[in-house]
Amino acid sequence: MAAFKYKALDTSGKVVKGVLEGDSERQIRAQLRTKSLRPIEVASAGRRAANSASAEIGVRRGLFAPRLSASELALITRQMATLVASALPLDECLQAAAEQTRKASTKALLLQVRSKVAEGHTMAHAMAQFPQTFGDMYRAMVNAGEQAGQLGPVLEQLADYTENRQHTAQKLQMALIYPFVLIGVAIAVVTALMVFVVPEMVGIFAQTKTDLPPLTVALIATSDFLTNHGWILGLAIVALVIIIRRLLKNPTYKKMSDAGLLRIPGIRRVLIGMDTARFSSTLSILMASGVPLLDALRIAGAVMNNLVLRAASKEVAAKVQEGSSLNRALSQEAFFPPMMVHMVASGETSGELETMLERSASNQERELEATLGTVMGLFEPIMVVVMGGLVLTIVMAILLPIFDLNTMVR
Repeated sequence: MAAFKYKALDTSGKVVKGVLEGDSERQIRAQLRTKSLRPIEVASAGRRAANSASAEIGVRRGLFAPRLSASELALITRQMATLVASALPLDECLQAAAEQTRKASTKALLLQVRSKVAEGHTMAHAMAQFPQTFGDMYRAMVNAGEQAGQLGPVLEQLADYTENRQHTAQKLQMALIYPFVLIGVAIAVVTALMVFVVPEMVGIFAQTKTDLPPLTVALIATSDFLTNHGWILGLAIVALVIIIRRLLKNPTYKKMSDAGLLRIPGIRRVLIGMDTARFSSTLSILMASGVPLLDALRIAGAVMNNLVLRAASKEVAAKVQEGSSLNRALSQEAFFPPMMVHMVASGETSGELETMLERSASNQERELEATLGTVMGLFEPIMVVVMGGLVLTIVMAILLPIFDLNTMVR
């Protein structure tokens, strides 16, 4: 059976929306009528309705693909792990998880997966319909768990991994919010002074008919430009941002940008720490789930955001495929931290590679948090000094002509 989204009218004329399972749209309409609902629209949950009620287009992908947030994915994975551990059939687990959620799109997605599972497909194959929601790593781990008969423990590991990734992302976002707020406040204060305060002072200076100091002349020129042509500057900035974002969608320009960021000392350390920690933790959990090393390296490399680092991970996978050990392949790339390489070498020697990779990821995450804390600690006083310097410059440009007038009066 497939999942269908419907829109219907109840006995009071109120529009009701939901998701039902059935073999065809006709069967769904019959089910709605038995519930005293008058169907308005019925369409496959995995497809978008066309102009006519019976027309359908392909499974939703790309922009229209169902998506889950990290928290939703972690919650559903945790629920599935609990249900699978209770020895319920897999299709019933998916049905229960779908009934538990209140979000229509999430329910439709889970019912689509359940329909494929009920037809005899594996859950990993069913999830492959939604690559935007269930990534390569997720599906590889589910596939390994199904083949090994350990789907419950694997889903528990996946839930832990997803929650940890979400927690790390939230900490990074919170660390970046404050600097951006400071920058926004500084720009707003300086703009307000230039647009509203300085023009009022210009009228006073014009009446004196004296030569103004160069700093004051520059300030007045800047104020005039912002007052008369500020909207042009705003449009130019917006256009520049749009152009840059579009260029970064091109892999060539994105890789050039990533390479440029890696040349900046402070940013380089943060970016390498983030991506190598993600690489280590992903590789660890994949190998612990029974995914072959080469497949695990390919998937772990794909989760790295920086294209230069991603290319380095592909080189590592190629060298391992040629017969090199993992630690030697990592050591030949300049981006992987020495501590990580030594821990991988120790893990390969002792036969505890998964454990060592997990410890390496934890160490790198702690170092990343310490680095971010240091950077944020330095950023605040620097921003205060810069903002104070700008305000002081404006104040001095206003006071200098007043001091000159005072001298002339004397």
